[in-house]
Amino acid sequence: MRKSWRLKDIVLMSVLGVVFGFIYLGFFGVGKVLVAILTPFGLGPIGYELIYGIWFIVSIIAAYIIRKPGVAFTAETIAAITEVLVGSTSGPALILSGMVQGLGAEIAFAVTKWKNYQPRILVFSGVSAAFISFPYHFFVSGFHAYESWLIMTMFVIRLLSGAIIAGYFGKILADQLAKTGVLNGYPIGKEIIARHEKSSTNF
Repeated sequence: MRKSWRLKDIVLMSVLGVVFGFIYLGFFGVGKVLVAILTPFGLGPIGYELIYGIWFIVSIIAAYIIRKPGVAFTAETIAAITEVLVGSTSGPALILSGMVQGLGAEIAFAVTKWKNYQPRILVFSGVSAAFISFPYHFFVSGFHAYESWLIMTMFVIRLLSGAIIAGYFGKILADQLAKTGVLNGYPIGKEIIARHEKSSTNF
């Protein structure tokens, strides 16, 4: 598989990063609502963790579509930069957070030398992003102030959210987009075309 980026790879990766940057920013509002609902029960910090996988999803979608080294990391970083430019209250520190999350997602693909994009690897990527990002946020977001049981609960929920929202639903979104034909020039599109041709020859 050719590993160097082509111009169309860079363009698509950038478009996905910008689009999901806006989506990420919108989900901060969803997180605030969940925090408000759970706070009376002493579970406020879990609010964001329930949907944390959404903030990893572009790294997995972009990597699954383009299938080149560095795509997961770069797409996630572009999304974070977009959030900051659009006006995230988190400021420039959000870019570093995005880079950490993108690195976590990239690790899963690096383990396979960027050759395996099966569902289990996509789910592993979501889990890896959660696993790597949690210690970072533990320090920068002051998680150490919470009780141990709450920290562990947050960690487990983030892992599950990464696996389900980023890994599982990320694959579904990419597959649905590929079925429209707009990604026929990318590995995911070629894979779907080959699958259809194989199915046709079986009849």
